[in-house]
Parts: sequence; C-alpha cells; structure tokens
Amino acid sequence: MNKVVIATRESELALWQANRIKELLLNAEPDLDIEILGMTTEGDQKLDTSLAKIGGKGLFIKELEQAMLDGRADIAVHSMKDVPVTIPNGFCMPAILDREDVRDAFVSSKYRQLSDVPEGGIIGTSSYRRESQIRNQFKGLTVHPLRGNVQTRLRKLDEEQFDGIILAAAGLERLGLRERIAEYLPVDVSIPSVGQGALGVECLDSRKDLRHLLSRLDHESTRTCVEMERFLSKSLGGSCTAPLGAYARFSSGGMDMSAFVALPNGTTCLRVAGRTEKLSDRGLDLSRALVDELIALGALELLSQIE
Repeated sequence: MNKVVIATRESELALWQANRIKELLLNAEPDLDIEILGMTTEGDQKLDTSLAKIGGKGLFIKELEQAMLDGRADIAVHSMKDVPVTIPNGFCMPAILDREDVRDAFVSSKYRQLSDVPEGGIIGTSSYRRESQIRNQFKGLTVHPLRGNVQTRLRKLDEEQFDGIILAAAGLERLGLRERIAEYLPVDVSIPSVGQGALGVECLDSRKDLRHLLSRLDHESTRTCVEMERFLSKSLGGSCTAPLGAYARFSSGGMDMSAFVALPNGTTCLRVAGRTEKLSDRGLDLSRALVDELIALGALELLSQIE
C-alpha cells in the first residue's frame, strides 16, 4: 500500500478533519501518497428540510461509503456524532481519535450566556437533542431550525435572524473560531450527542492493510466511552436525530456516564446518571444499567411517540 484516498464531505470543517487524518497518517507512514476526495452528500444538498424528516445524519455518510465500495476511496473521515449506531455490513471503524471538547457552545453577539436571552428570544439549532434540552430548561425561548455548514449558520446569526445559535464547540475550535463562543454549555445542561467531539475513520472490513494502519491512530479510552454511548443509543432504538444524548468519561479512577431521552418540545425529559469504580465489559455494564433505568422511566414509549 503506497497510496490512500480519503473520502470526505466538502465543507470547511469536514476538509479540516480529513486533512488532520492525512497529517496523522503521514506522521505514521511518511512515504504514503495521500489524496483527499471531496464529495457533496445528499445531506449537504437538502438544506430546506430537517434531517429527521429526510433520513437522518446517515445522509452525510452513504455517498462516502459508496466511494469506498466503488474503489474511488480507501477511507472516510466522520464526526462520530454523525455516524449511525449500526455500521453497515462490510465496513468497520478501526480508528476513533482522542476526543476533543464534547460540549455544545452558545454563540451570540448579543448575549454572554444562554440564560441571558429574554423570553421570546430565538435560538437556532439543527438538533432535536439540543432543542429538547433548551425547551425543557429555558421555557421562555423560541427554537427555530437552522441547517447548513458552520459558516452558513454563523452568517445567519450575524444577519440577526437569531438571538443565538447552538453549535458543537469542537467544530468551532477546529476552525479557529473559538472567539465566537459566548458560553460553553455545561454537560449537565446540554448532554452531548453520542460520540460528540470524536473523529472516526472508516474503511472496508476486508482491507486488513488499512485496518492495521488506522489502528495506530485509535485512542483506547475514547473508543471505550464512545462505544458505551453508542450501545445505549442502539439499545433504545435511537437514531442520530432522536432527542437523545449520552456522555461517558473516565473520572477519578472510575467512569461516569449520563444520558437523557426527551420529547422535541421539551415537555418531558428523562435524565439518568451513574458511576462505576470498576470498569468491566468495556464499560457496557454501566451503559446497560442506564438503559434499564431509562426504560423503567418510559423511554421506549417516549421514543415511539417521536417515530
């Protein structure tokens, strides 16, 4: 193997992420010839409808996977929060990189924090997960849908279409836009999306050469946490667009995990949290315990209403 083609979406953030993987691969194998194949996915084209109504975040991924099947690309780079909890047969994720900031960020030129926005203020977000938590905790605010790449969303904010918008902090930081962040939302206020802040690299399961190469980029503790979160979502039948979040992290010699399921309008929000001092079964015992708690609270009935 002397050449690797990376499939990626063509947004500035996606290209940054692909170039980051290129840099890391060249550090591992300096003689590699690495090419980046930019692609426009169905999710990038359909910006006038919410993702929940047109097929979810998997619309950002299927064209990249097709490029690997066709032999036009060898690997694809994803934000793990955009990856469906079930990876299609024939594909694998050999690398999940060291996680960056998992928090959501409140961006506004008018207010320093979300709690400063007055009743009736308009907040923009593309995510039912964010919307449900905002509506649940800041009941006087109005939430309007906001799609597009990071620059498009910031432009709409600057045009005063919104009083503030919510974006992933990691994406803003990767693009050098940290100064746009008015407030980092604590994880107990806005529980992150499953896999938020982590990059994953996908390839065909049959490519043992690539699996070996990519495994050198894998971050074991991040993989453990992300797999725990994805297990919880999959166990509840949650999609990438469901009002569901989970966050697992190592802490003080043990592991903490929190999760929630809600209605998009925020009228019902089920939150659970747990801790284990002894990590067993890759942390899935803790994840299973939270799944059981959420089911006992009525999470499956809640999600069925959304479907």
